[in-house]
Amino acid sequence: MVRGIEGKAVVADPSAEVLADAAALFGLLASPPRLHIVWALAQGESDVSGLAERVGGALPAISQHLSKLKLAGLVRARREGRRVVYFVDDPDTVAMVRTLVVHLAAHGEGVAPARLRELGA
Repeated sequence: MVRGIEGKAVVADPSAEVLADAAALFGLLASPPRLHIVWALAQGESDVSGLAERVGGALPAISQHLSKLKLAGLVRARREGRRVVYFVDDPDTVAMVRTLVVHLAAHGEGVAPARLRELGA
């Protein structure tokens, strides 16, 4: 760490690899249903039926989203008899998602996302 203006700590720029990993994670979470799934699982574990009901998607679509989140290491699953229960396996990602969602909600629904949509994000 280096001291910058006004004595504040400045962190060195991240490597290209770290930036690529961050972009990939943001890309994965850029899907509203996947973001909603991570949000829901951050509140507590659930099976695919419960997630489909909460997120408002069809079971096959929710299963596909869960597969992608599992491959990325954000979500894990365990069997309880015939039921598969999903849970978040990355507390740092949960903290990031919570911070972003709470921040946007505090500024009024749709304010920042509308600007982002205009920019083509």
